[in-house]
Amino acid sequence: MQRPGERPDLRSVIRARAAEDGERHYLEDARSDRVLTAGGLDAAVDAWAATFDAIGIGPSGAVLVDLGDPLAFAVVHLSAVATGRRAVPVDTGQPATEPSRLAELIGGASMVVTDRDEDATVPGAPACRVDPATFLPTAVRDGDVPADAPDAPGEGSVVLFTSGSTGAPKGVELVESQRHSVARAVARHNALTPADRGFNSLPLFHVNAEVVGLLATLVSGATLVLDRRFRRTGFWELLADRRITWLNAVPAVLAVLAKTGPLDPPPGLRFVRSASAPLPDPVRAALGDVPLVVSWGMTEGASQITATPLGAPPRPGTVGLPVGCEVQVRGEDGSVLPADEVGALWVRGAGIVRRYLFGRAADRFDADGWLSTGDLGSVSVDGWVSLAGRSDDVINRGGEKVYPSEVEDVLLGDDRVLEAVVVGRPHDVLGSVPVAYVIAQPDVPVDPAALVADLTARAEARLARFRRPVEISVVPDLPRAPTGKVQRAKVRSMAEYR
Repeated sequence: MQRPGERPDLRSVIRARAAEDGERHYLEDARSDRVLTAGGLDAAVDAWAATFDAIGIGPSGAVLVDLGDPLAFAVVHLSAVATGRRAVPVDTGQPATEPSRLAELIGGASMVVTDRDEDATVPGAPACRVDPATFLPTAVRDGDVPADAPDAPGEGSVVLFTSGSTGAPKGVELVESQRHSVARAVARHNALTPADRGFNSLPLFHVNAEVVGLLATLVSGATLVLDRRFRRTGFWELLADRRITWLNAVPAVLAVLAKTGPLDPPPGLRFVRSASAPLPDPVRAALGDVPLVVSWGMTEGASQITATPLGAPPRPGTVGLPVGCEVQVRGEDGSVLPADEVGALWVRGAGIVRRYLFGRAADRFDADGWLSTGDLGSVSVDGWVSLAGRSDDVINRGGEKVYPSEVEDVLLGDDRVLEAVVVGRPHDVLGSVPVAYVIAQPDVPVDPAALVADLTARAEARLARFRRPVEISVVPDLPRAPTGKVQRAKVRSMAEYR
């Protein structure tokens, strides 16, 4: 966490960590003995600054970080921001043309740092590779590193694109101060100290892993263990071996852990953090005594907006209290609604962006700094936030509103169901009707027809008629964003053409 006299900019935080204990592990690779120390990061930032300068990528230039190796990604990403550039994370799961597409979108001078085997360069833009042993640019040697790099290079930023779970992704630019404000709030809320060892297998090109993982760890002086992806086999054993004290996860990961068991978290695990999508109540219940911090956030808010307090008794259906920002519920006429009434959720705070790139969706911002999240929910008298779903997800069946989450929770009550997603299908008379897609547990023999019959009976017993799905389908998987979040817009398209 920020200490007295410590400047909040990223470059000074990195220097402070190196000065305190240059040999302390900042990052570790989960599958090898590779580590990045605080001193190693400090030296790497200087080396990358020299490379950016030599190539001609100034403070307004973009550095496209196209790296699958998590430690290398972290070094280049942090170096770009710390030296006043615009870091542009690239989804390495996309084709090799993805850097070119992003470079064209953002415009201006740019370079690509990549570890792909195939050509992932941007026409007319310089490219650079990383030495996997040192995390330094391959073109820079120790003797080329400047002795006195500038302390205040100007404010860097990160250009991200929203997950697209409800439609076309929107461009967001988060400046350094916004991200640090949220990272410090996350570190305080989770009581992170230098004794903590976090674990993250979420994609680093997503705001959650960048801010909650990389930055919150850095500002607290802690250690973060990085994995390329989630592997359920031997998961708890890996966490025990690495002496993990907290886990950064998403509901899709927790659903697998909860339903494929056994649950065997290491004794030193203080909490498991759930983010990126609502955590269904049946999954929460299946996790039993595993200490949970359930959060709600968005790219536009530099990741976290609300979170449940550490050690607080669980409140089903809630996503905690605002952390470092304000949350407001508004009705269709724009008025602020009373406690516990469901309406549109608006947020305001130091980590909230004030506009989208390219002038998109300007109507989601008001003159007082509030942003419409696109989510529906309520706030209790004592400030706890509950989500009812996305505004685009609400199904209007003949004038009756159906919130998908309430139907999904019923379907998830069957132990054979790993995930459930409910969307609206157009109907000539009723306007829209709910249909459900379920994914069965892995490695468990399931008769799809029998499961559908049982789920239909379950819905009939627990839901009002207008809320019951008119069709339930068992599917192997559904369209997903890189974080594992289901892309409901694509699922609705599937439903329309059935």
